[in-house]
Amino acid sequence: MNARHLVWTCTVIGGLIGIAGSQPRARQTTVFEAASIKPSDPATPGQSIRIQPGGRFNVTNMPARTLITFAYQLQGYQLVGGPSWLGNDRFDIVAKLDGEVTPAPAPGQPDRAMLAMRALLADRFKLVGHRETREMDIYAMVLARPGQPGPTLKPAEADCSPEAMAARRQAPPGTLPPLFCGLRAEGPGRLAMSGMPIAFYASSLSNQVGRFVVDRTGLDGRWDFKLSFAPAQPPGQPAGTTPAALDPDAPDLFTALREQLGIKLDATKGPVDVFVIDSLEKPAAD
Repeated sequence: MNARHLVWTCTVIGGLIGIAGSQPRARQTTVFEAASIKPSDPATPGQSIRIQPGGRFNVTNMPARTLITFAYQLQGYQLVGGPSWLGNDRFDIVAKLDGEVTPAPAPGQPDRAMLAMRALLADRFKLVGHRETREMDIYAMVLARPGQPGPTLKPAEADCSPEAMAARRQAPPGTLPPLFCGLRAEGPGRLAMSGMPIAFYASSLSNQVGRFVVDRTGLDGRWDFKLSFAPAQPPGQPAGTTPAALDPDAPDLFTALREQLGIKLDATKGPVDVFVIDSLEKPAAD
């Protein structure tokens, strides 16, 4: 197996954040000013990571596995290795950043809270890890019938190309009707996509099926679809029960993909970028 290695360094440097036409604001750090960590009460219901006004950052009942995937923007299957307690022991964290947590400067980049969590994991959990590419089980998204999309998968009606979106931004406010471009949940087990390439959905689908999904449909251009399926059992929900809001006759995701979009997922092997945990320790409570 050939693997590309890149060791993560945990030194994080704050940057200058400014507003166009104004002087740069004071330097904002990407480490927490203060942070308290303690084991969660086993009786605590639910889990959450909350970023609140004033740079407050609260974590409730979260395992270290989730903290790492949050900080490094990973999907679950991309995290490899780690101690036996990685996904079982849960922690509460109360922390504070100086100033507000603003959106990341560009899609796919970490925001200040993610960078601060990376520094906290290195400092308090003694996290050391590295990136590499491994040959793993993946899914190839292909058409069930070559050249024949399913009944709800149709060429996009709206023009969501970068050129069209740039032109819309130049139009006076309120002169154009709202435009939906992207992927959105319309309820449990209901998805809609508009004006996007099929590969865009492949990326989202990876998280649902727990494997990297590569688009091999051969469908060019941009597409619209609606998809209805039985979602995964919610945590804590007794097996075999269905919330009232869901269709008890809804097909599973794999069946819905085939019947509605004309797409099937073929199990295969392929390269996947992963984050490998070299060492991790339980933090001392404070």
